[in-house]
Amino acid sequence: MTIGTHLSELGGLPVFDFPGLKDTRALPEPGAVAWRISVETYGAEEEWEQAFARFTGAVDTRQVRALIVGGWSEAYEDSNAGIVGTLAGAASQFPALRALFVGDITFEECEISWIQQSDVGPLLRAYPALEEFGVRGGEGLAFPPVSHGALRVLRVETGGLPREVVRGVAASELPALTELDLWLGTPEYGGDAETGDLEPFLTGERLPSLRRLALRNSEIQNEVAAALATAPVVERLEVLDLSMGILDDRGAEALLAGRPLTHLTKLDLHHHYVSEPLRERLCAALAPHGVEVDLGDVQSPDVDEDDETEYRYIAVAE
Repeated sequence: MTIGTHLSELGGLPVFDFPGLKDTRALPEPGAVAWRISVETYGAEEEWEQAFARFTGAVDTRQVRALIVGGWSEAYEDSNAGIVGTLAGAASQFPALRALFVGDITFEECEISWIQQSDVGPLLRAYPALEEFGVRGGEGLAFPPVSHGALRVLRVETGGLPREVVRGVAASELPALTELDLWLGTPEYGGDAETGDLEPFLTGERLPSLRRLALRNSEIQNEVAAALATAPVVERLEVLDLSMGILDDRGAEALLAGRPLTHLTKLDLHHHYVSEPLRERLCAALAPHGVEVDLGDVQSPDVDEDDETEYRYIAVAE
């Protein structure tokens, strides 16, 4: 699996690509769409900051509700620190902004683990009314602890999420957060977080409003499942998402033996290595209670013909 398409909506609004230099399309109403500002990652005719300047000159930014940072020149080599600074410095021009996503880049533009991110803390500090924030790419990503009273949705998509980012999110004060989505990834691409780093999420003490928890795309998916099986936070969740990783029968057994999950509206385990008997047990335990169990995209291990070693892969890595 790779990320082959751009976001189609953000903050409940359809995405509209702000026209390039030679594009003469008519512009929609400022508050009717999520604006995506992007330049070519290879051989760009203008820098992202130049495209942003054209955007602020053409659109009444006071009405803009959702904004997407797409590709920037040399995204595989140059960090977006300048873009973060530009956006933070322009906060007074966007009083209505409620949703922001940084790094809406497909694999054809730049592989997810090549995207050069930076410290995104200035964005959350500059936009205290932001309700949804997302970022794609873990290389160079920093997320120091923040205090944000309005943020409801936080999504971090990576092929390898650094431990320090996990700890920064865990140490943040986010009382309004209802959805947390972390793609933990693989150590090969910097995903060095361990289950101990997730403990603040599992207790739920810092996230009193949390209703959807996604800890996914992980090589430690079984360990995460075992930790969640006895985690206090599960009792108040509506959706638990452990998808896109290498979950197998060990993780499934842990979920079945742990705290009851019958109160959930959905348990998402798609892209997994769980055997058919365990899949049947999960459905038998939860489906009668109205829980939607997503066990799609069943994976089979790759087996080395020489030594019969089995290899399992997360959904999104490079």
